Amino acid sequence: MSGIFDTPELRAFRSQVRNFLRDHLDDELVHLTRGGLHMERAAMARWQATLHRQGWAAPHWPKAVGGTGWNALQRYIFEEECAFADAPLGDVHGLFLAGPMLIAEGTEEQKARYLPRILAGEEFWCQGFSEPNSGSDLASLKTTARLEGDHWVINGQKTWLSSGHHADLMFCLVRTDPTVKPQQGLSIFILDMKDPGITLQPIWTMDEGHSVNAVFFDNVRVTQDKLIGRLNEGWTYAKELLARERVNNAQAPRTKRDILELERLAGKLLDESTGRPLLESAWVQRRLGALTMDFLGLESAVLDVIARQMQGIEPGAEASSLKIRGSELQQRVTETAMSLLGAAGVVLSPTYGEGLLAPEGRGWAERHFFRRVVTIYAGANEIQKSIIAKAILDM
Repeated sequence: MSGIFDTPELRAFRSQVRNFLRDHLDDELVHLTRGGLHMERAAMARWQATLHRQGWAAPHWPKAVGGTGWNALQRYIFEEECAFADAPLGDVHGLFLAGPMLIAEGTEEQKARYLPRILAGEEFWCQGFSEPNSGSDLASLKTTARLEGDHWVINGQKTWLSSGHHADLMFCLVRTDPTVKPQQGLSIFILDMKDPGITLQPIWTMDEGHSVNAVFFDNVRVTQDKLIGRLNEGWTYAKELLARERVNNAQAPRTKRDILELERLAGKLLDESTGRPLLESAWVQRRLGALTMDFLGLESAVLDVIARQMQGIEPGAEASSLKIRGSELQQRVTETAMSLLGAAGVVLSPTYGEGLLAPEGRGWAERHFFRRVVTIYAGANEIQKSIIAKAILDM
């Protein structure tokens, strides 16, 4: 796959990105990115502001609304170099979900109000989709919006609200017509997280991190100009949004970086029985080889989607395949890291294991525990297999 990147223009572009990262990505941000998954908003916002000043805040957006004008291969190179440099991801919900949805479906007033602040890292977003009994079966959601005069009144509950405690705004999928089929009566509204009637409760995950939340709506009033797109068309927008999310969740560049980090980890840790680096052990070589081969298959599929995007063809059901393979590979990577680390693999924080956890082992335990969820969020992998069976295999 490296051949498609091996042109004078793309090599020069990669050097430009690499030099920018070297000059602007400070040690503190690198340390925070390597150390765990749950970065504080201030750090993410600082890096987003740096990218914004360079004009690189949202490479995947159209140039007319603040994008870079790069093609899909350039965007992939940019993501790859950011991963290799341990640059923060930023506000994923604003940049990859809310922003593109507003660009496609929002009013001119909505675009003018929200897009510049996403680009600058001044406002963060969260996604109000899943509910306690409506996760994979999202169309069964119960949160309602009822029109009263000039306002919609929202009642209900959302859960697994990623980064809700960092967010200023939410795009929220609610039921606006209970008399029609479940998929036909849904709409998406913009909510201010400070609106009266919104209560946020943290959910602590098994990696001892706070990244998800439950949120409750008690007669939350929103004006009609907060509707995104057309009334009762929310299911269509949600499906388009989830397809984009599934491609992004393949996380090919970050997984590539993690596999390289695994190789470095295996080269530093010693086999207790031989005193030699673990990298020389046959079982380690087999596992790293299998991960590398499977990654090359994933990257090939991602690049195939990129090639079609460059022709104006957006991914359909193949996004589900990328999500399945990407998420499973992320889990296998951290499982391998835990095997390499041995006893140190159970240490969640360096402060718990002074003298036990080598510097190169930082963050692996957190990633391992948290990544149990990657095969569930954005639509459980079992649901993705059903989508593939129906849309591709005609079953």
